[in-house]
Amino acid sequence: MSIDTAAREQKVREALSEISHIATLPEITMQIINLVEDASSTAQDLQEVISNDPALSSRILKVVNSSFYGLPGQVGSINRAIVMLGLNAVKNIAIAASLAKLFRGGDLTPQFSAKMLWSHCNAVAITCKIFNDKLRLGLGDEAYLSGLMHDIGIMLEMQFDRNQLIDSISRTGPDAEGVPANDMLSIEVSVFGATHEDFGKGLCEQWKFPASFAAVCGYHHDPLNAPEEHRTLACLVCVADRLAARMGDCYRLDLASTEIAPEVLEVLGLSEARIEELFEEIAEAVCEGELPMAA
Repeated sequence: MSIDTAAREQKVREALSEISHIATLPEITMQIINLVEDASSTAQDLQEVISNDPALSSRILKVVNSSFYGLPGQVGSINRAIVMLGLNAVKNIAIAASLAKLFRGGDLTPQFSAKMLWSHCNAVAITCKIFNDKLRLGLGDEAYLSGLMHDIGIMLEMQFDRNQLIDSISRTGPDAEGVPANDMLSIEVSVFGATHEDFGKGLCEQWKFPASFAAVCGYHHDPLNAPEEHRTLACLVCVADRLAARMGDCYRLDLASTEIAPEVLEVLGLSEARIEELFEEIAEAVCEGELPMAA
C-alpha cells in the first residue's frame, strides 16, 4: 500500500469515526440484510422484522402493487408481498429507503444540493437497470442499487465538513456551459485529504455491504482498475454516470467530460451507436422519475 493510499484511508476512518448518524445504517435495515444473508431465514422471519416498521411495510406494498411488477390483483399482506418479491428484492427496497433518508439537506451552493445529487443518483440507477436488462448482463437489482449509491461518498463529505465541501465545489465550479472548470477529485484530495470515491468505499465497508458496492463507489471514475470480479458493474455505473450527466440541467461537478473510454465500453460489449439508439428511451425513463424500488 502506498503512503498516499494509506493517508487517504486514514482520512476516511477519521471521518467515519466522527459521523455516527451516517456511518451506521438504520437498525432494521441491518437486521434485514443479516436475515437475507442467512440461508436458514424464511419469509416469516423477515415479516416479523418488517412489521415493526410501518413506513417500510407501506413502501413494500407500494412496490409489489406497482405496474413495474404487473402482478394480477392487489397484494395487501406483507408476508405475501415478501413471497412475491423474494427476500433479496425486499432487502434492496430497505437499502434504497435508507439511502433516500441520507440525501437530505438544503442547498449547499447554487450549484449543489443533496436533492440535486439524489436526482442524479436516481438517473444513474435507472440507466444502469435499463442497460443491464438490454445487454443481459445478469447483474439483477445490484445494477440499480449500485447506481443509486455510487456518489454516497459526497454525502459523507457533506456530513463530515460542509465548509470543506463548499470549498471543493467552489473551486471546481461549472463554467457558462455547465462544465466543471477543474478536476473535483484532485481538489477533494487537497481539501479533504481523500476523494468521494475513497469516502464511499470506506462507508460501504463500514456498513459491511457486498464488496461489489465498495468497488463501484471506489472506482466509478476509474472502473478499469476495479477488482476484476466487480469490473463489469463498475464499468456499467461509469457509463450510466456519464449518460445521466448528459441529460439537461443536472449534477455533473465531478465530471469534466462525459466522454466514455472505448475500453470501458468494450467490457460491457457496448457501442456508441447502441448508446445513441437507447438514449431517448433512457431519458424518458429518467423523466418519469424514480423506479418503484426507490419511490
